[in-house]
Amino acid sequence: MRTVVRRIPGGALGAALAICVAAVLAVPAGAARPPSCTGTVQSPGTLAGTISGNVNVTGVCFVDAGPLVVNGNLTVQPGAALIAAFGATGSNVTINGNFDVKNGAAALVGCNPVSSPCVDDDPSDPTLTVTVTVTGNMTSSQALGVVVHNATIGGNVEQHGGGGGFNCDPAGIFGAFGSPVFSTYEDSSVGGNLDISNVTSCWLGTARVDVGGNASYVSNQLADPDAIEIVSNHVHGNLSCHGNSMVWDSGELGDNLFPRTPQPNTVDGNRSGQCVLASPLTEGGPPGPGAF
Repeated sequence: MRTVVRRIPGGALGAALAICVAAVLAVPAGAARPPSCTGTVQSPGTLAGTISGNVNVTGVCFVDAGPLVVNGNLTVQPGAALIAAFGATGSNVTINGNFDVKNGAAALVGCNPVSSPCVDDDPSDPTLTVTVTVTGNMTSSQALGVVVHNATIGGNVEQHGGGGGFNCDPAGIFGAFGSPVFSTYEDSSVGGNLDISNVTSCWLGTARVDVGGNASYVSNQLADPDAIEIVSNHVHGNLSCHGNSMVWDSGELGDNLFPRTPQPNTVDGNRSGQCVLASPLTEGGPPGPGAF
């Protein structure tokens, strides 16, 4: 993936959302926590504290005022957006239930200094971290984009359909910080299976994720030639890739697609389809000889 896409969450996103953060309405001390959160890019809502029961995000909402614990399910409703990557306030997220991202919605959750700096961190010297824990499943159906870092997901991860279309144009909440629409899961663990299918977008990746079950990528079409990057993961079950525009188990060394450096996956089960042999390291080179 191009550096401009990878680094946006900690750079341009942080700068563009700084104006939004100043406009957030604080939740009064002792006030009852609402079962839903709404807002706009110019005046986002805030989720914080411990909430008993299910929570619906129906607009643009930040987790930026301390830790959030949801003792129920959290759903990002159609067209809404949840951003939980504010490290200065210690805004870690725990969902004791399922996490669901609906049609046209977006979620940016978790951050770390290495792969995706927090939106309120110093992009030149990042140090902050936000962790995300989901005891159940994380599912996305026709979502615009799902960006996950530093997450522990107890159940399955499923992302089916959606994306911003076969292009690298900003759209939805991604347009607020000038980023192409993309989805990624990085520096995380998944207790069950990881299944991503029929996503049409700019870029998609899975990096440094421990998958307890199987990992499957089917019929995903990405406009950036550097997708899908499936790198440095440990899949305890099987890894299968079929009908995707391209798959890579390597990363670019500079600003161009080639040359590349290998970042192979560890797969305890079987590899099948496009994810059997290592992807080429030089332009026009053959796949392999090592395993994907």
